[in-house]
Amino acid sequence: MTSRRGHAGKRQTGRGQIERRLVVALSALSIVASGVSVPKVALAQDDAPSLIRDTEIEEILHHDADPIFAAAGLDPRNVRILIVGDKSLNAFATQGLQMGLNTGLILQTENPNQLRGVIAHETGHLAGGHPIRSDEMMRAGLKPMILTMGLGILAALAGSPDGGAALIANSQYAGALGALGYSREQESRADQAGAGFLEATGQSGRGLVEFFDNFRYQEVFDQARRYAYFRSHPLSSERIEVLRSRVERQPHYSAVDTPEDIAQHEVMKAKLEGFINPQVALMKYKETDASFPARYARAIAYYQMKDPDRSLKLIDGLIANNPDNPYLWELKGQVLFEFNRIALAEEPQRKSVALKPDAALLRVNLGQTLINLNDPAKVEEGVKELKRSLLNEPDNTVAWRLLAQAYDKQKKDGEARLATAEQYFSLGAIREARVFAMRARELLPKDTPDWRRATDIVLASRPSNQDLKDLAKDGAVQSNLGR
Repeated sequence: MTSRRGHAGKRQTGRGQIERRLVVALSALSIVASGVSVPKVALAQDDAPSLIRDTEIEEILHHDADPIFAAAGLDPRNVRILIVGDKSLNAFATQGLQMGLNTGLILQTENPNQLRGVIAHETGHLAGGHPIRSDEMMRAGLKPMILTMGLGILAALAGSPDGGAALIANSQYAGALGALGYSREQESRADQAGAGFLEATGQSGRGLVEFFDNFRYQEVFDQARRYAYFRSHPLSSERIEVLRSRVERQPHYSAVDTPEDIAQHEVMKAKLEGFINPQVALMKYKETDASFPARYARAIAYYQMKDPDRSLKLIDGLIANNPDNPYLWELKGQVLFEFNRIALAEEPQRKSVALKPDAALLRVNLGQTLINLNDPAKVEEGVKELKRSLLNEPDNTVAWRLLAQAYDKQKKDGEARLATAEQYFSLGAIREARVFAMRARELLPKDTPDWRRATDIVLASRPSNQDLKDLAKDGAVQSNLGR
């Protein structure tokens, strides 16, 4: 799995600063999770929630969700799915067309239809505008959560990943998600809307009922003992029965998941289990199980348990049977890179990009490897790969950070400062972005595209009166305002 920004191409234009900062903060959590710049999966330290970036899993989730989004009248390209690395069973919908799915919830679903049922329910909230109408979100302290998360992110970037993770762990995450709770009336409306979206896409609503039924007993627990999902989405027997009555009357109630969809669901769960719970994965996916998901899970689990040779042997076997799978090549490159076999990581990462050229995260992985090779030509190629990734994901903070490192190696101080300014600007760290952008302007040739971009960042980052005076000295303010 990969890091930041998300499969998720994701410009947050015109949605308001609060929503944008929430998405940016969550997306940046993956930086905290690993000492490696672009981990395949960003995992949480000390149980702190993290945002997981993985092209393969994101692709599977969008395959499940996009028809539902379209049935709800939403443009799938505008809906962002956040994969939250947290073992608790939870999902949420929030402002700016953001939907979060905890890994704990994904792993609890038994089949694609159950997961799609949850997605359909959360889509009901998005389409109904429930998050926007809820004043409860702000009252629950969203702003303090974001500020604390931001401090944690900055601590991690400054070289203290443990301190950053600790700050983020205390960022009122649970409280903020609790603030995403909805009234019982809204829950019922989301149930009914979700059932309609599933029917409109030719799918059964059975999975949503099954999912709720599996946790029916949660309604008898007090708030502290309930799963997080059912604290924010209050469940009742009456609600389940009303939903059951609706879906059983729908024409597609008997529809079943296709074998291909079931296989993809199992691959996603196996991959998550291997990364997040490697010891559990080895017990669940025994050596005698020769299926693709089982071998995949074991390969990842051994890698996570610091046994790269055993992992690579399994990966090579999987590649021999599936030579055109870009994610297997990506995993091989990741294992080699993270165990300091950087030169050997280049070939599999090139292969993954060749097989999936539009995947920005795969290019970030390749760019990272190239800039870590002691070859100026490779570093220059790495810069090009990182720039290409940023064309698809221009707010990918990891790509900007790596680009700054590459420019430092090339002694391009102005470009390095500008890349760092872009990194902080994407994080919403406005003050830091302004500081680095001002420094970049001093080092870059005047009136070049990079110099003008640095000026734009300053102007967009609440410049002080002194900053404006400095800009006015060389005509920057006038020239930019006149564009």
